[in-house]
Amino acid sequence: MLNQQEREYFVEKCKDIRALTIDEIATLGVGHLGGCMSVVEIMVMLYYKYMNIDPKNPKMEGRDRLVLSKAHAGPTLYSILADKGYFDKSELKTLNQPGTHLPSHANMVLTTGVDMTAGSLGQGLSCATGAAIGSKLRKDGATIYCIMGDGEINEGQIWEAASYASHMKLDNLIAFVDANGMQLDGETWEVNKMDPLMDKWRSFGWRTLEVDGHDVNAIDAAIATAKTFMDKPTVIICRTLKGKGVSFLEASWKNNHNVKISPEQRDQALEELGRKGE
Repeated sequence: MLNQQEREYFVEKCKDIRALTIDEIATLGVGHLGGCMSVVEIMVMLYYKYMNIDPKNPKMEGRDRLVLSKAHAGPTLYSILADKGYFDKSELKTLNQPGTHLPSHANMVLTTGVDMTAGSLGQGLSCATGAAIGSKLRKDGATIYCIMGDGEINEGQIWEAASYASHMKLDNLIAFVDANGMQLDGETWEVNKMDPLMDKWRSFGWRTLEVDGHDVNAIDAAIATAKTFMDKPTVIICRTLKGKGVSFLEASWKNNHNVKISPEQRDQALEELGRKGE
């Protein structure tokens, strides 16, 4: 459980990352704002508390890895990597522009600190499973994390990987489902209802936890619990809101997958986050 000082730190850090991401996407004028905002708390808790990484040595052997399977949330990852010192924050202004190292979907070849290229939805858990097996073979003690979207888990490959990860008893694999209830074509329950998610994952041999995906205390407790489990992978279902943290994005949660953002909206968002003028 986080103490009050820790909780306040992580809450403020989430505001920092939201502001960086909003400013980053606003430079381009369009982007996946909703899904970038919904994963902030998950990624902040991983990168600022749990992951064994070294920005000065990004290829460090035995480091923990994150597979961002819902790679359209790449701008959030870039904000965190820049804030951690993997590259200069000025590069955030080049998002998805010619010659950039920061494409809209995360790419390990182009971006320092990115552990896996993704973008074709459904492939990330397979990559994370392979990385977890590799870590077991090397006995390097790494934990592999994977973040998926709740629309993405419509893909059959997710469940093939889930089955095999359980078969291999990958207790060094912790996955998250960003369950914000929306995907490109509509609400997840309309397109292809996957609930009850806990039951589905449990039936594939995973340990399951469910939390408020915007509660840093709850996410912290879930990750800490997951790291104590043995002989099975763990999935943490995070109930989230697309666009969390910015009023006009929250209000348009059903229609903010890939949207335009004006300079005026950027300023409003930064002001709401208490980061006006950054």
